[in-house]
Amino acid sequence: MDKIQIEEKVVDLLKTVYDPEIPVNVYDLGLIYRIEVSDDLKQLEVDMTMTAPSCPMADFILEDVRQKLESIEGIDSVSVNLVFEPEWDKDMMSEEAKLELGML
Repeated sequence: MDKIQIEEKVVDLLKTVYDPEIPVNVYDLGLIYRIEVSDDLKQLEVDMTMTAPSCPMADFILEDVRQKLESIEGIDSVSVNLVFEPEWDKDMMSEEAKLELGML
């Protein structure tokens, strides 16, 4: 796999991770800020946030993301960083997510 294929696989997997309190995946919610694959295609780093800093499901969601990304063949190291800059807001959601949540 090349870098683009790995990034596409990452997005596909992120779309299977849900906050149990919201019926939309973390990618379409706009919680993923950065996906970076190393030049040797062995390391993956993801910056993500939560809808609120006090999210009670944060540990569960982070672990779900980490486990799914570690399943990508050829990736030796996955780092999932929880960040709160910039602060998440509903404008970061995809159109599909806004539609699903009745915001359009």
